[in-house]
Amino acid sequence: MQGNHVEDRVGYLLKEAQHALRTAMDRALRERGLTTPQYAVLSALDNQPGLSNAELARRAFVTPQTMNAIVVLLERAGLVERRPHARHGRVLTTVLTPVGADLVLSSHEAVGRVEEQMLAPLSDAERAQLARLLSTCAKAFRTGN
Repeated sequence: MQGNHVEDRVGYLLKEAQHALRTAMDRALRERGLTTPQYAVLSALDNQPGLSNAELARRAFVTPQTMNAIVVLLERAGLVERRPHARHGRVLTTVLTPVGADLVLSSHEAVGRVEEQMLAPLSDAERAQLARLLSTCAKAFRTGN
């Protein structure tokens, strides 16, 4: 049920939680020389090597232009390499370098600690329920329900 005050609205509470999470992640990742969007890219590549810029942009919730700038910085830092796609010559795919793979591993640990701090007040059942509910909310927009 929605209240009359913005602070009571689910959308506001969701944004407040997201902002607190992002701030804590930024702080933890800054110690490793990364931004949260850069971590999102490295994490996506750790999960699925060889993604294109367009695929990375979708996974990191940024524009393709922003993603290109992020990948260029990561490449200059020696964390990723870009290679021509095997079938689509004009498409470049991106993979982690060994240095990037090591950095993303330590970053996963740091982000895990941040998430654990956020979820500490919740029981295992509440954590699972929260994940299900958030997934259901996101799906409602994708399916138009």
